[in-house]
Amino acid sequence: MEEDDVFYCPVCSVSTDHEIVSRGRNPVGRCLDCGDVHAVAPGDRRKPVHVRAIVSEGAKSQVCTIEMDVGEVCRVGDAFVAACGDEYTGVEVTSIESGGVRVRQATAGEISALWTRKVEEVELRVAIHMGGTTMPLRAMVQGEDLFSVRGVYTLGGRRFRISRIKIRDGGVLRIPGQKAEAKRIRRVFGYPA
Repeated sequence: MEEDDVFYCPVCSVSTDHEIVSRGRNPVGRCLDCGDVHAVAPGDRRKPVHVRAIVSEGAKSQVCTIEMDVGEVCRVGDAFVAACGDEYTGVEVTSIESGGVRVRQATAGEISALWTRKVEEVELRVAIHMGGTTMPLRAMVQGEDLFSVRGVYTLGGRRFRISRIKIRDGGVLRIPGQKAEAKRIRRVFGYPA
């Protein structure tokens, strides 16, 4: 192996580390992520774009930065790692600002701000129905934790069985065994188990 460098990979559609396999007038590189072999040139090197990202976590927000490649397309729902000072956190894009308006997608160079929400750890909101009263419960859980209809869980010292799950996109899961990740859940409804 001669030298590793960062070049644009047409298969991955982002800049990745490459191994230079042939030098000369028409150098050739192998992408170390996908293994694709293709022509590379010094002009293929892409400098990252630092995009301003507003990261929301519950009721508070902070301004962070997301690193993207020039020309990389960003869509609502995409996941990134945001740099918030010395800390890094996983986020999901909820809105994109480009040219003074909100859009569903844009390339990195056109984006003035990304509106995101933290998804590594999220607040799970639960409504436990107990006869004539409903007890609200909020607990911090990992964004990738799975919750299923008819599953039994214990949060905040309360044991409950899920009857339905309201999803962020507006859908509702009611069929036993249907599952959703915590970061996709708007609210869980259940009853004491």
